[in-house]
Amino acid sequence: MAYDEPAYRQRGGGYSQPEQVYRPEGSHRREDLPAEEYATAEAPRVSQVALDDAFDDPYHGEVGRDRMAVHFLWEFVLLLAAGGLAYLLYTNQSDEVTGAALDRLLVQGAALGLLALGAGATLRTAAPNLAIGPVAVASALHFAENGDLGVFEAAGVAVVIGVLGGLILAFVVVGFHVPGWAASLAAALAVIVYIQMRSGPVNLQGDYEPTRHAIYLFGGFAGLAIIGGLLGLIKNVRRTVGRFRPVGDPAARRGVGGGVVTGLAIMFSTVAAVVAGVLLAAGNDAAVQPSVGLEWTGLALGAALVGGTSAYGRRGGVFGTVLAVVVLVLFLRYQELESWDISTYATAAVAVGGGLVVTRLVETFGRPAPAPDTQWTEPASATTWQAPEPEPGPAPRTDPWDSSRWGS
Repeated sequence: MAYDEPAYRQRGGGYSQPEQVYRPEGSHRREDLPAEEYATAEAPRVSQVALDDAFDDPYHGEVGRDRMAVHFLWEFVLLLAAGGLAYLLYTNQSDEVTGAALDRLLVQGAALGLLALGAGATLRTAAPNLAIGPVAVASALHFAENGDLGVFEAAGVAVVIGVLGGLILAFVVVGFHVPGWAASLAAALAVIVYIQMRSGPVNLQGDYEPTRHAIYLFGGFAGLAIIGGLLGLIKNVRRTVGRFRPVGDPAARRGVGGGVVTGLAIMFSTVAAVVAGVLLAAGNDAAVQPSVGLEWTGLALGAALVGGTSAYGRRGGVFGTVLAVVVLVLFLRYQELESWDISTYATAAVAVGGGLVVTRLVETFGRPAPAPDTQWTEPASATTWQAPEPEPGPAPRTDPWDSSRWGS
C-alpha cells in the first residue's frame, strides 16, 4: 500500500495511518463480505425490547426493564402469611373477624393502608416522608376536637392544612434538593410540638361512624394501591416516578421532571396521612391519645418496605402493600387478643427491619437483566477483517549538531 492512497490522506494535507476500528473476534461489517455473500447474508435481528432500551438514558437509572418475578414471588409469600393469620383468628376468635368487629378491622386497615400508601409513594420517588405518623395523630386530635362541626367541615380544614404543609415540605425537598428523610424529620418534630400542646386524651366530638362505610374505605385504599402498582409496571412510568433516585452524586439535581413528581408524591403522602388520622379518630371508641405518632410512621414504612417497595426508590410491586397492611392489621389484632403486650414500636421496628431485607432482595433480583450484545457474525466461509499493517517509514534523521556524536 503506497502513501498516496486515500486511506492515508488527511484534510488539510499530510498523511496518517488508516483508522483502525476494533471489532470483536468473529465479527465484521457486511460491506466487507464478498459480493456473492453480501447479497445473501442476513442482517442482525434486534428485538423491540432491545430497541426500546437503546433510548434509555443511563442518567435516569439502569438501562432496561426491571424484573418483576421477585415481586410476585414475595407477594405470594405475603398472601400465605395473611391467609394463615386470618385462619388463626377465625378458628380462635371467629367473632373478631365477622360482623361489627370485621368492620372495625377494615377501618383500621384503611387508615394504616393510607399511611402505607403515602410512605410507598415517597419511597418510590426516593424522598421518604417521616412526618406521616405525627401528621396522622395531629389530624386525629383536630378531628376529635372539632368533629361536632361536621365531618366535612372538620376534615376539610385538616386537609387544607395538610396540603399547605405538604407543599412547604415539597418545596424544601425539591427546591433545595435535600434528602426527604431529613426535611420530613424536621417537619415531624414541628408537628409533635402541636401534639404535645394537649395535656391529656381528647374525647371525640360528633357522631360520625366510619364503620358504616368500612368496605368502601378499605376497597378505596386497595384500589389505589393496586392501580398504582399496575401503572408502575409500565417502564416509562416507573423510570419517571423514580427519577429523583440518585445514580451518581446524591447531591446532584435530578431535573425538573423528577422534582415535580417527587413534590406531588410528598403532597399526596401528607394528605393521605390527614385522612388516615380522621379515620383513626372516628373509628376509635376510646379517646384519642396525644402520642408522638412515630410508631405510625414506622408501621407505614414497614408495610411499604415489606410489601416490596425499595428503600432506594423506583422499584415496587403490585399487590405487596395491600397484603403487607393486611398482615400487620391481623397481627396487631391477634397479639392484642392473645394478651402478648407487644409494643407497637417493637412491631414497627421488626417490620422496617424485615422490609430492609426485602429491599436487598428486590435490588438484587429486580435489576434489569444485562442485554446480550448484538453482533454481526460472519458466515463460516468468510474471513475476519483486519486492519492492514502500515508500511515502515524512513529511518529518523539524526541531528548533525548532537553533542553525543562528538563525544562531549
